[in-house]
Amino acid sequence: MMTMSSALLTDHYELTMLQAALRSGAAHRRAVFEVFARHLPGGRRYGVVAGAERVVDALTGFRFGDAELEFLKSTRVVDPPTLAFLADYRFSGNVYGYREGDLYFPGSPIMVIEGTFAEAVLLETLTLSILNHDCAIASAASRMVHAAGNRPIIEMGSRRTHEIAAVAAARAAYIAGFASTSNLMAGHLYGVPTSGTSAHAFTLVHDDERGAFQAQIDALGRDTTLLVDTYDVAHAVRVGVELAGAELGAVRLDSGDLAAVAHEVRGLLDSLGAFDTRIVVTSDLDEYAIAALAAAPVDGYGVGTALVTGSGAPTAALVYKLVAREDASGEIRPVAKRSVGKPSKGGRKLAYRQLNAEGIATAETVITADRPAPEGRPLLHPLVTNGTPAAADSIQAARERHRASMAELPQEAHQLSRGYAAIPTVFD
Repeated sequence: MMTMSSALLTDHYELTMLQAALRSGAAHRRAVFEVFARHLPGGRRYGVVAGAERVVDALTGFRFGDAELEFLKSTRVVDPPTLAFLADYRFSGNVYGYREGDLYFPGSPIMVIEGTFAEAVLLETLTLSILNHDCAIASAASRMVHAAGNRPIIEMGSRRTHEIAAVAAARAAYIAGFASTSNLMAGHLYGVPTSGTSAHAFTLVHDDERGAFQAQIDALGRDTTLLVDTYDVAHAVRVGVELAGAELGAVRLDSGDLAAVAHEVRGLLDSLGAFDTRIVVTSDLDEYAIAALAAAPVDGYGVGTALVTGSGAPTAALVYKLVAREDASGEIRPVAKRSVGKPSKGGRKLAYRQLNAEGIATAETVITADRPAPEGRPLLHPLVTNGTPAAADSIQAARERHRASMAELPQEAHQLSRGYAAIPTVFD
């Protein structure tokens, strides 16, 4: 999507570390970095992987061209030898990752990056900025989808976040089960279905509500969705059915006590013979508000602000840590932080989802690569091999994978209340 290089979407210290490592000779040591979450934010019980394909896409555009090098030179961020290295930078290593739509838990190594230290350390900030955002959005979206049951949800948060983040959020929400988005760029780039009809401004610009509804029906057909709470809801519903008949597609409610109003509107629609006209509700919904509407006669939801802000958890709390590096003898050795409160586990990892006889997940087993593989579903797959990206997964495949992964969770994992991870992560 970006027309600029992704190389400067990083932190200053990534390049100063590179400069010092080039001087010490450590830059060319083989290294293994790992992306994982020490905990799930907000007492949530699972996380959803999204953004892995966007990381791979950004990696292929990670190039220091003339403009980027001139900026680094003029601002004296790095010295001439480092500039020369960056001019030729091409990632030639390997990336493994959990597939998009799958679930993760504390300690899950959702992405593993192998290369020289110089190659891999430069990707830290870019990788985390994508995965922390997309996984947070997908995790929130998944909770909303489960709360909605079989009722579809439209993503409509573009006006509540950065313009590029809006596109990524729409993609992540669709992977996690949202039905469509209002964002046209997400439809153009990723094939996410788009939808939308009108806002209050459309009604207000016309002389009266009848004229606005008639214009919308004439332009979009009788199965359109009319926004009925600009003035008086009951009057608007009557006018809408009078103009469109029983073929009126839906009415949208965007204010008030949504449950109470939905019951009133359903009764009114039925009394007018519009039995198939749906009721869609919006207005600052999140997973809790959606769950509270379960008994209301609502046919669909529109979610904006809560979705694009991760519904209270705007980051997935992912970190990017060095877990193994080449020693003086050429052997790859585990390394790990031991600082209080922020420990990591050393060694190149593999991960497997353990399932019982009924196909329900019981544990996430994480082993070092030198251990025999246990039973279970392998979770890490090649995304980049020797610098060459693997064939990209389709967004539909990611969406189906999410459905299948959610079906593996134990029942208590779907509770919206704060709690522990749905399954334990076992390090063997």
